[in-house]
Amino acid sequence: MASVRKRTLPSGKVVWQCDYRDQHGKRRSRQFPTKREATDFETKARAEVAQGVHVADSIAETVERAASLWIEAGEVDGLEQSTLKQRREHVRLHIVPLIGNVKLSQLNTPRIEAFKDELLRTRSRALARAVLTSLKGILKVARRRGLIVQNPADDVTIDKRRTEGVRLVEEEDENAPIPSKDDIRLMLAKSAKLWDLTRVVEGRWMAGQGRVRRMVPVPWRPLLVTAIFTGMRASELRGLRWPNVDLKSGVIRVRERADRYQKLGPPKSKAGRRDIPLAPMVINTLREWRLVCPVTDLDLAFPSESGGVLLHTNLLRQGFHALLKMCELMGAKDTEPPYPFHSLRHAAASLFIEQGWTPKKVQTVMGHSSVQVTFDVYGHLFPSPDDDRTAMEQLQARLLG
Repeated sequence: MASVRKRTLPSGKVVWQCDYRDQHGKRRSRQFPTKREATDFETKARAEVAQGVHVADSIAETVERAASLWIEAGEVDGLEQSTLKQRREHVRLHIVPLIGNVKLSQLNTPRIEAFKDELLRTRSRALARAVLTSLKGILKVARRRGLIVQNPADDVTIDKRRTEGVRLVEEEDENAPIPSKDDIRLMLAKSAKLWDLTRVVEGRWMAGQGRVRRMVPVPWRPLLVTAIFTGMRASELRGLRWPNVDLKSGVIRVRERADRYQKLGPPKSKAGRRDIPLAPMVINTLREWRLVCPVTDLDLAFPSESGGVLLHTNLLRQGFHALLKMCELMGAKDTEPPYPFHSLRHAAASLFIEQGWTPKKVQTVMGHSSVQVTFDVYGHLFPSPDDDRTAMEQLQARLLG
């Protein structure tokens, strides 16, 4: 049985107290400033006790504790280190400071709305959306563990504005400039002059042998040629294995990626798993490269000099930025490249669209989660209605003269 009664505290403060027994038969009580709040709680507690899911306020976990369980769950599930790092940062920098000491039993939708409003006031909209998503994940795990009955954040949202881009979801940089065709041609031509497929490295002096020399494969030209014509992400190129390169059929099968810690794993989304057709230049370049590419334990298509996964920083400094300097495209101080590596992905997409590929095909080959993402990033490159009207006029002219 549960009851609501008025009570005057020793301090003289008047409260309304709900007394009840939980599903284990233990007496519980909770105080409220108004009779209506106490009555609403009594109704809610009765239903939860009847279902055997009630969690008393006195034994409820805090949001901070639930966040720790969420992170632990990700570790058990084997999430990538970069994902776990982001979870910890969201919890430490944004969730704990604002609502970490709030008990889950006291967390409701209005409280989550207030949390969202504070995020929007003090953080960027994109970051606020990401942190709110993390909080929803925390409460989802808490619900599965029986710490809360329902997720009070389910109906709380932050609308995504078109100007936000899609970086948080798919790591797309829609603001990265698209290289001109002249610059792409220049990169392809200069890469052949800048790098041979191998280079000679002089080692230590050996008695009776002189200075030992060895041949070291150089992956930069084949990697950059592949990037320009396939639109693969840097992480996908770094994680590409030879078994997924079918030169006979002219296809690369994207099945893995390398994270910032050089650990291989599946693509971040289902759409990232895809097959990409290859241009003849890519096929010929990769055939030549495979003849000198070192055999590694991971059978990587573009391994580091030591045989492991390439560091992303090395890809930029030794590969892409060196090429931009050779093309005289870097600034005077060589501090800010005119194109980020992601621009090569945009270049490939623009070539696909110019070739007349449908939005759906571009979406599939680029690995976008939806065609809307494709339009958000590349919509301005697709033919306009005026282009369609001109095409129909030409069709009519050819038919009727």
